[in-house]
Amino acid sequence: MTMTGTLANHDTHACNCKSAMKHSSFHQFLLLLLVLLLTDLASCDDQFIFSGFNQSSLSLDGCAIVTDGGLLDLSNGTAILSGHAFYPTPLPFRKSLGGNVQSFSVNVVFSIFITYPDLSADGMAFFIAPTKNFSDARAAKYFGLLNEKNNGDPSKDIFMVELDTYRNLELQDIDDNHVGININSAISFKSNTSGFYEDGDGAFRRLMLNGNMGTQLWIDYDEGTTQINVTLAPINVGKPSRPLLSATYDLSTVLSNSTSYIGFSSVATTINTRQYVMGWSFGMNKPAPPLDISKLPKLPYLGPKAQSKVLTIVLPIATATLILSVGTLVTLVVRRRQKYAEVLEDWEGEFGPHRFSYKDLFHATRGFKNKNLLGEGGFGKVYKGVLPLSKAEVAVKRMSHESRQGMKEFVTEVVSIGRLRHRNIVQLLGYCRRKGELFLVYNYMPNGSLDRYLHCHEDHKAVLGWAQRFHVIKGIATGLLYLHEKWEKVVIHRDIKASNVLLDGQMNGRLGDFGLARLYDHGTDPQTTHMVGTKGYLAPELLRTGKASPQTDVFAFGMFLLEVACGQRPVKKDAEGHEFFLMDWVLEHWNNGLLTKTLDPRLQLGDYNTDEAHLVLKLGLLCLHPLPSSRPRMREVMQYLDGDVQLPELRPTQLSSNTVALMKNNGLNSSVVSYPQISSSFCTISGLSGGR
Repeated sequence: MTMTGTLANHDTHACNCKSAMKHSSFHQFLLLLLVLLLTDLASCDDQFIFSGFNQSSLSLDGCAIVTDGGLLDLSNGTAILSGHAFYPTPLPFRKSLGGNVQSFSVNVVFSIFITYPDLSADGMAFFIAPTKNFSDARAAKYFGLLNEKNNGDPSKDIFMVELDTYRNLELQDIDDNHVGININSAISFKSNTSGFYEDGDGAFRRLMLNGNMGTQLWIDYDEGTTQINVTLAPINVGKPSRPLLSATYDLSTVLSNSTSYIGFSSVATTINTRQYVMGWSFGMNKPAPPLDISKLPKLPYLGPKAQSKVLTIVLPIATATLILSVGTLVTLVVRRRQKYAEVLEDWEGEFGPHRFSYKDLFHATRGFKNKNLLGEGGFGKVYKGVLPLSKAEVAVKRMSHESRQGMKEFVTEVVSIGRLRHRNIVQLLGYCRRKGELFLVYNYMPNGSLDRYLHCHEDHKAVLGWAQRFHVIKGIATGLLYLHEKWEKVVIHRDIKASNVLLDGQMNGRLGDFGLARLYDHGTDPQTTHMVGTKGYLAPELLRTGKASPQTDVFAFGMFLLEVACGQRPVKKDAEGHEFFLMDWVLEHWNNGLLTKTLDPRLQLGDYNTDEAHLVLKLGLLCLHPLPSSRPRMREVMQYLDGDVQLPELRPTQLSSNTVALMKNNGLNSSVVSYPQISSSFCTISGLSGGR
């Protein structure tokens, strides 16, 4: 019994041990499986590839769309908007919240199409950001990701690679065709001219970003070395071994969230460039999957339409008919060349795309027919046109010129002024020259000139209210401040008047007609001594020296202020036909306490702000001061108009009774002190016009 019991107890103990061992092994297996699962999740590698975007689930906003052909179009031909395209879900760039940003790789095939080969606009950018909400971004600037206040803010957590086709001096761009690495800013941390290094000889080959063709982009980040490499290549060339751009920057200090969104951004401008993405791949902790070029969607075709095959059918003609046809064709070609003949000298080659062909302008304006005539003046006629290829609406100014003297300098300055970019300045697109004629090409302004709204009294629908007039005044003042102080050179317009102020589709005032403008470097004196301009707008010192300056522009702006407020031209006629100046008329009413009576009678009482109206009238008189040094600069004019600074206390006698003494002290002849006498002396000076 004892032995049997002992054996039984031993067997029971053995069974219990085996059962415990089985449970222990099972728990160890579960623990091992859990560890492996967690390790796999912690080291999860994300990757994707898009060969076209027809079936993609991208998140789009702004003007970004996917075309029927599968292209991602970031701008959609819409002006002054931003476009964004995001991968729909955020990606885990950090294994944990406190960990480092992991290695990643991006491969993109893109193309930037430009409508006007002679112009450029902002390009596009690849970015990584903590959010998809960019509602506070500045439209048409900062790549649609930032604004003036948060540009450079380290809390934005944005990494960006820009593909820029416009040189913005404010953002310190190196040229108008570059690639940049940006950290929380539209100003590049590091940048380089667009191109690639060939693997064979290591030679650098320049690559135009807006060349209307496919281009490959690779972006690689290494977690260990924190090195960022950016590489470009044409679409038919493999990835070069040497990157275009390299920088060392720890993105763990930038991307603070554990997950971030990736995508593309662009801005659509009036120049109408199109930014297309054809394919996109991404890899986390591994190279981005290669893109098969043959499977990518096709870019739009920009060439001419296919021609009829009729010519191939009628080629086998008789010898006699062929000879006759050839002779006729030669005759037509000669006549056609004579019809569209231009003057083109060697020195004009450097201006390149700023020159339009006369043939294009001829067809754009339908042969300069009167039906397309917008207006005319002492310096030429202006026609509306539609460019044959781009279908862009333009205004073409046709002027006569007989002398070659100074033509090179004139065209040089016209082309330089064509680089001006400001919302209150009409864009000068380029020029054309043929024997005896010069053509200037501008953006078309659909609402015409301000002159029509001020002086066409029979058109009651064209009357501008005071709020609109004051908005136009501030816009033109902003444009003049840009010309005088904020551009890279000082630009003197020399012909500021209502007929040269144009209104765009939103009734914003834009200063146009730079045919008489001159420019010079900041800190130097202008050398212009040939007096030109329009009667009534010329400063008194021009009669003595003939030298234009920013202060002569201020004088003309002062007359413009009176013209807009009073609805009257600078030189008026009384009932007997005698001429007198608008300035004298306003001064007389002010002296009699009737300043409000000088306002345009079409402005109904109560429809205008009396304080604003008095400010404009008094500021106009201050700008018309006979001494240049007593006139305000445009920076001060803006401060007065914005209400940031009070207008100095003025009395009518300061600008009337003391005018003769002040002008004599400045060396001016007394014969030009009285404005009615100045009016009569204008008629004897060459180079002046009554408006254009």
